[in-house]
Amino acid sequence: MSTPVLDVRGLAYAYPDGHQALFGVDLHVHAGERVAMLGPNGAGKTTLVLHLNGILAAGAGSVTVSGLPVEKQHLPEIRRRVGIVFQDPDDQLFMGSVRADVGFGPANLGLSGAALDTRVMAALEQVGMADYADRPPHHLSFGQRRRVAVATVLAMEPEILVLDEPSSNLDPASRRELADILRSLDVTVLMVTHDLPYALELCPRAVVLSGGHVVADGSTYDVLTDDDLMRAHRLELPFGFDPRTIDRALLPVSPRTPGSDTLPG
Repeated sequence: MSTPVLDVRGLAYAYPDGHQALFGVDLHVHAGERVAMLGPNGAGKTTLVLHLNGILAAGAGSVTVSGLPVEKQHLPEIRRRVGIVFQDPDDQLFMGSVRADVGFGPANLGLSGAALDTRVMAALEQVGMADYADRPPHHLSFGQRRRVAVATVLAMEPEILVLDEPSSNLDPASRRELADILRSLDVTVLMVTHDLPYALELCPRAVVLSGGHVVADGSTYDVLTDDDLMRAHRLELPFGFDPRTIDRALLPVSPRTPGSDTLPG
């Protein structure tokens, strides 16, 4: 089997106050996969995400991105390879125009002139926001700002796109537009979400994190239809939503067949 683009092994982390957030987490994501990370509040999902580009440093274990260890000397390259889109787009948009926000990262890598403009416009085209390049971000709707936040990360040409609650606070049309965008991207996606129907629609594979442990790793359909697993880890489907009623032929298919990704038996 090919080397994972994201390889987390035995990752443990305790905060300075002594709270242990992660206990020996293993997670392996291959190029082109779209993986949902599910779990109750306090499960350790955000703590894990913050290790993927070195915002937090592992207390034990390791994180590797395309063979490059997430260590201090590699952080500039790691942060180019792993792009995180935070839940609140206003955490990422701080310049006077959409164009300036999307160009900020590549400009800091030394890109300038026509090459920078080409990179910016290509990223905006990917999210359907090219016509808004010269608008101030604060004049955009919430859904439009989230798409621009995605573009700021795509402009860095990452290998892995990490999305924190991408569907939160979106109206149904914006939610659908973002789903279409995510399906169109040729990039590995790790999506942290409480929106279980969104996970089923977009991600063939789901990993459940609970109490700082990976407690399940398998097809999203299998995870969401395992009633005992769902109940044990405080995962609840929206009222009236039952994955069993969906034609499985309509669900996304993983680009690979996981070799060790199984639900606990």
